[in-house]
Amino acid sequence: MKRAAVLGLTLLASACATGPRWANGEPPVLVKAAMETVVKTDPTVDADDPALWADPSDPSRAVMFGTDKTDGLYVHNLDGSVRQFFPSGALNNVDLRPGFKVDGKDYVLVGASADEAFGLFVYLFDPATLETKQWGFISTGTWEPYGFCMAKRDGNFYLIADSKNGEAKVWTVAAGPSGPVAELIRTVKVGSQPEGCVVDEEAGNLYIGEEDVGLWRVAFGPGASDELHSIARIDGKRLTADVEGVTIMRDRGKKYLIASSQGDDTYNVFRIEGLAHVYIGRFAIVAGETIDAVTATDGLDAFSGPIGQFPEGAIAFHDDEDAPSPGQQNYKVVDWRDIRKALNLN
Repeated sequence: MKRAAVLGLTLLASACATGPRWANGEPPVLVKAAMETVVKTDPTVDADDPALWADPSDPSRAVMFGTDKTDGLYVHNLDGSVRQFFPSGALNNVDLRPGFKVDGKDYVLVGASADEAFGLFVYLFDPATLETKQWGFISTGTWEPYGFCMAKRDGNFYLIADSKNGEAKVWTVAAGPSGPVAELIRTVKVGSQPEGCVVDEEAGNLYIGEEDVGLWRVAFGPGASDELHSIARIDGKRLTADVEGVTIMRDRGKKYLIASSQGDDTYNVFRIEGLAHVYIGRFAIVAGETIDAVTATDGLDAFSGPIGQFPEGAIAFHDDEDAPSPGQQNYKVVDWRDIRKALNLN
């Protein structure tokens, strides 16, 4: 992961001098963001990873969670404004899953990796009130969690975190008498530092982004094989190190695996066809009339279906440098219809 205002200014200067960083690679299609987050209380938000949620019965009721790698967790309204903030300390990645019961009540379980605290923070989001509360902390001992994602499968909830040592660990999590109860059930290892991850729950696959190597698929669940299957390799043409955020968009009966190619400000798109992954193309997010371009993305998250002002889905992206505010990072949201049209997806 690349961070610091100095890097952002270097990237901006480089882009101005030589053109977009994807200029020498395979040309991406171009889209523009429709919304961006605004934090007025902190001039140096150190953003990293978003997670989207919408009420399936009323998609206008929607929020986005976003980590701050220095300070904690933001909850944003879908107009970009801040709804809540939790000063949990340095958080890296965030994810969520609905339908988690605590004392007989349904919540959305939200989790975030806390590398400096060596553990995972968990929060409960109430879909009735749209309010969130911090619920507990799961210590990982001396093991440092870095990337993070979640899964819900066969009635069980899973927390997945990976570390700079190449390990990805999987815990089950349930509600105990006084907070979360987690049990480590599996460890998977790649050759070097990973970060982004996502689970295809229907197919039972875990996708992991190994930052300097590429994308992997491994069977998900207790007792599954640890054999890694390569989806795409860093080649400097389509996928440029670091490979960072990884997400899945479900649209019109098809599934698309989308990965952040951080080194050239683009996003690779693969159509999932069973165990095959067909490369569709890639896109970049350029400046519009009021919202700037997106560069050096860490985390991203796709929401499949109506959410807020996006009737057919949306994807949220971390932006490393929010122009014209040096040092300020934020999140941009792109209408899925724009990406679909640009890539000519049927």
